[in-house]
Amino acid sequence: MTAKGTLNIKPSTGWQMEPIWLPSPEAVLSRLGEIATLGFRNSTLAEHLGFSLFRVIVGFLLGAIVGIPLGYAMGLSNWFRGWFDPIVEFMRPVPPLALIPLVIIWAGIGEVGKIILLFLAALWIMAIAARSGVSGVRISKVHAAYSLGASKWQIMRHVIIPNSLPEIFTGARVAMGVCWGTVVAAELVAAEKGAGMMIMVASKFQSTDIVLMGIILIGIIGFTIDMLMRWAERWLVPWKGKG
Repeated sequence: MTAKGTLNIKPSTGWQMEPIWLPSPEAVLSRLGEIATLGFRNSTLAEHLGFSLFRVIVGFLLGAIVGIPLGYAMGLSNWFRGWFDPIVEFMRPVPPLALIPLVIIWAGIGEVGKIILLFLAALWIMAIAARSGVSGVRISKVHAAYSLGASKWQIMRHVIIPNSLPEIFTGARVAMGVCWGTVVAAELVAAEKGAGMMIMVASKFQSTDIVLMGIILIGIIGFTIDMLMRWAERWLVPWKGKG
């Protein structure tokens, strides 16, 4: 604002932030075009983002493959619940980033360590979601299926699984978001490719435009992933919220 109280489109010099601390949107957009064309540290922008997505998808799928059956077993069996519920509830509040030093000791700093970290990030969330989905099935539906002569497999196939899928998809959205945030932090440690590595290297050279560009791309990709999972949920679980 001027001394008279009117607004100026261009602020006075004393109010402007130095580009090294906060570059203009034009500079960030220009750097995006440059990296998309020329690449960054011998890899294209698509390769950096692709490696991050690959790690997230593999870690999430492994976590879902193990976590969903574990959650079903905990929801259907008192024996499984008694053994595994304390473990799951103990590991659930532990931030995945706190496991990075342990994973590095066990599996090194390569791709295996990053995928194990993402697997652990998704495992407990998917197990809890599946257990919650099974526990939320109305017992009246199970009794109705038994009265119609359904076998245990038919009850599992036609009653328990369809009624637990909404909870599982909700957990999958949460797990995918946690994995996407975790992979960026995991790539800050000795990664050759990835969005997190790109941000870390740029910060060392005070390339704030690249850092902001990476943050914006991470947010856009995370939002896109969530929208795709919402679409998949509407398509695969159309009965959600309809009793």
